Amino acid sequence: MYYILLALLKPVCGVEISQKAMEISENRIQIGPGTLYALLGKFEKEQIIREVETVGRKRYYQITEKGYKILLDEYRRLQHLVREGKPFLDQGV
Repeated sequence: MYYILLALLKPVCGVEISQKAMEISENRIQIGPGTLYALLGKFEKEQIIREVETVGRKRYYQITEKGYKILLDEYRRLQHLVREGKPFLDQGV
């Protein structure tokens, strides 16, 4: 979810979403078409993203204000996890 929503800060089509997620994650996250389109459908239904344009067979999506809030909440949650773990990891083994 996190990488898909990051990719959707600007209008992009499905293939570009997958490519952007790989780019952002430095090739750690690979989203297959089945997973991607299932999530896009769910996100669109929940008004987290919206379709902004159709060109031929390509459908372009962008994050909504609701989706941006969810993304920001997730970003803050991840930062919080890192802050909580840092004192323990700084101690070493």
